[in-house]
Amino acid sequence: MASFDIDWIRSQFPALSQDLGGYRPVFFDGPGGTQVPESVIDAMSRYLVTSNANAHGAFATSRRTDELIASARGAVADFLGCEHDEVIFGANMTTLAFAFSRAMGRSLKPGDEIVVTRLDHYANVSPWHALEEVGAVVRVVDFHVEDCTLDISDLERQLSDRTRVVAIGYACNAVGTINDVAKVVRLAHAVGALVFVDAVHYAPHGPIDVRALDCDFLACSAYKFFGPHVGVLFGKREHLARLQPYKVQPAADEVPFRWETGTLNHEGLAGLIATIDYLEELGRRVSASVENRRKALVAAMEASRRYERHLSERLIQGLSRIPGVTLYGITDSARFDRRTPTVGLTLAGRTPYAVAEQLGDRGIFTWHGNFYALGLTERLGVESKGGLLRIGLLAYNTDEEIDRLLQALDDINAASA
Repeated sequence: MASFDIDWIRSQFPALSQDLGGYRPVFFDGPGGTQVPESVIDAMSRYLVTSNANAHGAFATSRRTDELIASARGAVADFLGCEHDEVIFGANMTTLAFAFSRAMGRSLKPGDEIVVTRLDHYANVSPWHALEEVGAVVRVVDFHVEDCTLDISDLERQLSDRTRVVAIGYACNAVGTINDVAKVVRLAHAVGALVFVDAVHYAPHGPIDVRALDCDFLACSAYKFFGPHVGVLFGKREHLARLQPYKVQPAADEVPFRWETGTLNHEGLAGLIATIDYLEELGRRVSASVENRRKALVAAMEASRRYERHLSERLIQGLSRIPGVTLYGITDSARFDRRTPTVGLTLAGRTPYAVAEQLGDRGIFTWHGNFYALGLTERLGVESKGGLLRIGLLAYNTDEEIDRLLQALDDINAASA
């Protein structure tokens, strides 16, 4: 990892050097929202000062906004590996998922089937259950409790010639499992179903290539990969043109604009461009030979994935030595290519909230609860006990921060002995 300059990376994120009551904070809360580079903050501020106007006007700041929107589409197209007119912006992934489920619902017939999974964030579950009101039948795929991996055999059993949509997460936001999305797409397409991928949790942890996946739709949120609160969705052009979105009558009916209801978050798009610029610069630092932005972004995400795997090994090995810790998900280091560095656990004798609170008092920020992955926490039998403690690592975290967490958990254990 000599080319992965963690000191340079951390220097880009001003939040990491804060002093909070004598502590330098440790941000292990990334799956709920990442910190952002200073360049993102500057870009959003600069837009509001120099270009703040609505789109499609006959004056300078409005024209700058039009250019900004086009630039943001191009940046995201390079990030996801698609064409610029296949990129939709919205408030967040959840809002976009509801918009697309409603549009798909217009073409469903009673008895048509939709497949979801118990591993997923409910942003990719509830929008599809909502279509039960038009007669759709929702089938739920189980997972293997012992390692929290998707039960592919159960998925195959749930598919039929009545399946119209398969909704699948790229990675589980509660325990880090990475699904074999390409295989799920092949199985779904074999029965004529469309595939809607929730890539919110996966996006900061590895490169995305929607063409290689061959998925029909893929959604993510920029605030999970070092950007502001902007939702992003890829859709194959033919589907974006064929499906009928709910929209106001005067709004444009061309793809992709017909899918964007109301005024976009322009300052957020300015920050999104800066986020992708940051990742591009990281890619050029780890691989000087990259030829274009897309290749630089892939290089950045591949390098991040390698570094995060090292962090995962250190974290999970350390946690496994702590008495009373129960880890959920993949714990065999030989299979860490099938997980993100997000760990769900419980600590005997303490609720996840109590542990998160005690860690927070020590300047270590983690999450507790179900993280909207309700199907998973219910299936694991921990929902009634407060869910899980979630530790989420990212490419700006360090070995030293992991060691600080492990020592804190040891101290919490010792205090209760």
